Amino acid sequence: MKILSIDIETRSNIDLAKCGVYKYCDTDRFDILLFAYSVNYGAVKVIDLANGEKIPQDILNALEDETVIKTAYNSQFERICLSRYTGYPIGEYLSPNSWNCTMVWASTLGLPKSLAGVGSVLGLEKQKMTEGKDLIKFFCVPNKSGEFNDPVDHLEKWSAFKNYNKRDVEVELQIQQRLIRYPVPEFLWGEFYRSEEINDRGILIDRTLVKNALTMAEKSNAELIDKLKELTGLENPNSVPQIKGWLSQQGLTMDSLGKKEVAKAVKSTEGTLKEVLALRQKSSKSSVKKYVAMENCMCSDDRARGMFGFYSANRTGRWSGKYIQLQNLPQNHMPDLEQARGLVESGNYDAIELLYDDIPDTLSQLIRTAFVPRAGMKFVVADFSAIEARVLSYLAKESWRTAVFADNGDIYCASASAMFGVPVEKHGVNGYLRQKGKIAELALGYGGSVGALKAMGALDMGLEEEELQPLVDSWRAANPNIVRFWWDVDRCVKNTVKNRVTTETHGIRFFYQSGMLFIQLPSGRWLSYVKPRMGENRFGGEAVTYEGVGGTKKWERIESYGPKFVENIVQAISRDILAHSMRTLSHFFVCGHVHDELIIECSMGVSLYAVCEQMGRTPHWISGLLLRADGYECSFYKKD
Repeated sequence: MKILSIDIETRSNIDLAKCGVYKYCDTDRFDILLFAYSVNYGAVKVIDLANGEKIPQDILNALEDETVIKTAYNSQFERICLSRYTGYPIGEYLSPNSWNCTMVWASTLGLPKSLAGVGSVLGLEKQKMTEGKDLIKFFCVPNKSGEFNDPVDHLEKWSAFKNYNKRDVEVELQIQQRLIRYPVPEFLWGEFYRSEEINDRGILIDRTLVKNALTMAEKSNAELIDKLKELTGLENPNSVPQIKGWLSQQGLTMDSLGKKEVAKAVKSTEGTLKEVLALRQKSSKSSVKKYVAMENCMCSDDRARGMFGFYSANRTGRWSGKYIQLQNLPQNHMPDLEQARGLVESGNYDAIELLYDDIPDTLSQLIRTAFVPRAGMKFVVADFSAIEARVLSYLAKESWRTAVFADNGDIYCASASAMFGVPVEKHGVNGYLRQKGKIAELALGYGGSVGALKAMGALDMGLEEEELQPLVDSWRAANPNIVRFWWDVDRCVKNTVKNRVTTETHGIRFFYQSGMLFIQLPSGRWLSYVKPRMGENRFGGEAVTYEGVGGTKKWERIESYGPKFVENIVQAISRDILAHSMRTLSHFFVCGHVHDELIIECSMGVSLYAVCEQMGRTPHWISGLLLRADGYECSFYKKD
C-alpha cells in the first residue's frame, strides 16, 4: 500500500461552518457514518460504519504509517475526524506528515477551492453529485427535534448517500490523474505539514475574559438601544429603515449607515442628531462578534484551532484566516490596556462604565488580549519590517530604497524625501510630509493611481483632491526602476501568452504549458493562471485575461496587466519568505501567524533577539535581499 485515498461522511451537533473541524469533533455526538477509500488508485470501497461495518485493520494501520501517503480533498477534515475516531484525545492528532491534500494541489494550479468547482473546470467524466448537499443536511445535521435521522428508516436516501460518498473519492482520483503532470514540490508539502502542525496546536483563549466581554457587550448594547429609543421614539432603533426614516424626518438623508458614512455625519451634525448618530456608531460595533467566534471554535481545552487556511489565495499562495480570523483583528491603542483587560476579566462592569466612555470600543481593543500563552510561558511576536517594500525594491533594483533598508531607515520619510526633494524626518524637519510618503508607499507600489490613494483613505487623512495626481507623478518619478519593472513584466506575460514562449525578467521566469501561464519564483514555487489569452481592457487596449475566482466570488474571466502581476509576484515571494522563517523557527512552538508576523509561545528564558535574528535570515534562493525582523514579548497578544 503506497497511496490511500479517503472521503468520510460524518455527523455532529456542532456547526462545522462556524466552529471548524477541531470543535466539530470535540463532542460526544460526533460520529463517522461512512468511510470510502481507494488503495493505490484502485476500486473505491465504502464502509458503512453507521450500520455496524468496520474499517479493515490494514487500513487503520495505514492511517498511522508515515510510509503510506493519505490523500483527501481538504485532508485536514479527514485527518482530524479520524484522529477522534481512532481514540486520540483532544489536542493530539494523527501526524500530518503523510497526508497530502488534493485541494491544496488544485490551488497551486489556480483552480477553484471546491471539489465540484475543480471537477467542472477540468471537465471530468465523473462529477460530484449535486444531491449531496441535501443528503448531508438530512443525515449529518440534527433535525428539528435535535435528533439525527436514522439510516435504517430511510434506506433509499441512505443508498444514495453511500453512492455520494463513493463518488467523492472517484472525483478526487480523477483530479489527481489530471494534475499528475504538475506535482506539488516536496518543499511545498513540507510547508503544508508545518502549517497543519500550527493548526493542530491552536492558540489558548482566556475563556473568562471572553465570557465577561460578551456579557458586558450585551449589557452595554441594551443601554445604548434604550437611550436611542428615548431619543428617537422608535420601536427598534436597530432597524436600518426605521433609523433612516427618523434621520430623514430630522432633515438628514443618508443612503448608507456604514461606518464611514456615520462617522462623517457625526462630524457635521449637532445636538440630538449628533447624539443619535454617535450612539448608532457605538451600538453597531461589529468587532465584538470576534468574541462570539472565539466562543464558537474554542475546544474543550480552551484552544482555538484550525485558523489558518494553507494556500487559500490562489494567485499568491498566501494563508487565509478562518473563523476568528487573526488577519483582521481590531488594533489596540489604549495606554492602559492591561488595566482595562483586568477589569473585564474580573467582570467589573461598573468600573469599565466609569472609566471608559465607549464600552464597545474598549471591548473591541481588548479582543487581541483574549489570546494568551500557557501558564509560565510568554508570547514572542516577531514580524518582518516593510517586507513587500523590500522585496519590490530588490526585484526592481531601486538602489536608493535598498540603501534606506541597509541603514535601517524609515522608508516613508525616505520616499517623501525622494518625491519632494527635501529632507524629511519623522517628528522633525518637514515631518508633515511623511504621511504623504506613507500613503504613496501603501497605495502606489503596484500601479495604483488616484483611485488607489482614495481607497487607501488619502482624503480622510487630510489630503486634498488636487494633491493626488501630483502625488502619483512624484512617486513614479522617484521610483523609475519600479515603474520599468511593471512594464517589463507586462511585456513578458503578453509575449508568453501570445507566442507560447518562455520569457524572463528580473529573475522571474514566465512560461506557457497545457493551457496554463506559469510564473516561476526564486523559491522554486510557481504561480498559475488558468486558460490565459489576449483580450481587451476597459480602455480599449490589449490585456491578458485568465480564469479564476474574481470580485464576484465566482469563477470568471479576469483581466490583468503588468503591475497587478508584479503585486502577485511580490506578495508571493513575501509569503515564501514567511514560510522559510517558519521552517527556520520550527524548533519553537509557533502557534499563529498574521501576514508577515509569527506568534510564538515559549518559555520565559527564550531570547527575543535570537528569535528576530533567526527570522531575519535571508533565504539562500534570494541572496542579497535585506531582511529585518522586529518583535516584542507579552503576557497576552496585542499590537505593540
